[in-house]
Amino acid sequence: MSDWLTANDTQASVLVTVALVEGSGPREAGAKMRVSLDGQADTIGGGHLELRAVEIAKTMLATGDTHARLERFALGPSLGQCCGGVVYLAFEPVDARLAAVLHTLRERRQQDSWRVTALDGEPVSVLFDAAGSLIAGTAAQAADTFSRERGTHVAQDGSGRRWLVDPCLAPRAHLTLFGAGHVGAAIVRALAHLPCNITWVDEREDMFSAALPAGLPDNVRIAATDMPEEFVAMAPPGGSFLVMTHSHALDQRLTQAIMERDDAGWFGLIGSQTKRKQFEHRLQARGVPDERIAAMVCPIGMPGIRSKVPAVIAASVACQLLMVWEQAASAALAAPLRLVSASAPPRRKQRAVIHPL
Repeated sequence: MSDWLTANDTQASVLVTVALVEGSGPREAGAKMRVSLDGQADTIGGGHLELRAVEIAKTMLATGDTHARLERFALGPSLGQCCGGVVYLAFEPVDARLAAVLHTLRERRQQDSWRVTALDGEPVSVLFDAAGSLIAGTAAQAADTFSRERGTHVAQDGSGRRWLVDPCLAPRAHLTLFGAGHVGAAIVRALAHLPCNITWVDEREDMFSAALPAGLPDNVRIAATDMPEEFVAMAPPGGSFLVMTHSHALDQRLTQAIMERDDAGWFGLIGSQTKRKQFEHRLQARGVPDERIAAMVCPIGMPGIRSKVPAVIAASVACQLLMVWEQAASAALAAPLRLVSASAPPRRKQRAVIHPL
């Protein structure tokens, strides 16, 4: 299924966003899909809710409705879904304004952006960067101060007008993967459509094309180098590491380099318990603290999964990484970042500052 952001722009479409979830819902706030008369790109969770949303979006397209709207769906009583919660969906016809915002978003997939859309009145769609500067849309059309510490939500200005505030954030998770063998390639395939970025490192340049003849996923960049240790130093703070090269000696050097980084995140090393014991002794001899050694994950993968088939290992490790990354994302939300607008308009009698509902 194609991505809502890279869907075909030549077709008229409606962007459907999960704006708010009360109780249980099939997807979280911020989930999106694009609906055209010929089909859809992405999903808001499937089931009767998605079917009803597609029907509404196609009716908007067929009737030429150009105004955004917010619809409430009680999943249990009205749709018969067992989630039992209430979901609010925003429907936005992709006009020239929104198309310009989506184009800018495509160019900024590795940077944080905040999308703001009017849900009442005349159509308005604007985009702000992490500093609060307007980067798409028309200045003064929408309030430029809003609750950036929240996820996707609906807010209201002083006149009662409702706005969809939709953070479109760059992936926080980063994996530096050493080794382009069968397991490394399987892990890249397993993570290809997940919200992460991967730096894939190996000394053997020909291994990359052999491993993925159909081409690299969009979230992967390769590094063919005879000095792979340099990519340990280049990884972002808190980044994850996975070592599975063709050489135990190289695995040892990379492990040592990772242990020397105080800000390294999760670290997995492929191998058996025997390999772990050998590496533990060598690391202890080099003065690596016991708590750092204990944090090393070896063997890799979820407990109870013993198969050594590359695709099985990849699925198991992908689950392991997702757990680590979701925990890190939850911790980040617990300490929210408040951003101040860099493009605040002059003070007037009644500013259109919007507040969370």
